[in-house]
Amino acid sequence: MKKWTIAAVLIGVGIVIAFPLFSMTYYTMVRTSTPEFCASCHEIKPAVVAWRSSTHTNNAAGVVVDCMDCHLPAPQDTFDFFFAKSYHGIKDVVIHFLAGAYDQEKARESAYAAFDNDQCQKCHRNLLHMPTRRGAMLAHRSVVYARPGYEKKCVDCHYDLVHSERGLVMFRQTREAPYQAKGLRQL
Repeated sequence: MKKWTIAAVLIGVGIVIAFPLFSMTYYTMVRTSTPEFCASCHEIKPAVVAWRSSTHTNNAAGVVVDCMDCHLPAPQDTFDFFFAKSYHGIKDVVIHFLAGAYDQEKARESAYAAFDNDQCQKCHRNLLHMPTRRGAMLAHRSVVYARPGYEKKCVDCHYDLVHSERGLVMFRQTREAPYQAKGLRQL
């Protein structure tokens, strides 16, 4: 056989094996990033229950922000998504089986310490346009245009915005008649 024939056969076999393997892996990664999957772990269930009553699920716009939207890189960033998902999955399984009792507050602190403003700014892009909220605009300006040594994270101020123990968060847009997201499955 000629060298190019052998090379073509090897490339063809590689594609036939690699494509389904990659597709199944990607599908599994995305399916295990749903709120329902996250809630299947008893340690995380309180966070998912709190998320369901937050404005990231119940809001006037009808937008539902899932766990992976904040806690993982976007799936379009394939390598970063696979790495982060694999790392957190392995870490969580090891902690579940080998560590002592789950410390929810310690886990929350660790998650917030790892948060990057880019995670929030994937959706919240126009932070400086708040004509009726001068204080909020000035606070956001100190994050967007932070001076060296004075950097802030979104979660410094918005600490309990999503994973709160307060029940339905009563922000201005939900004060009158809270919007309840449709189609969410019960945990």
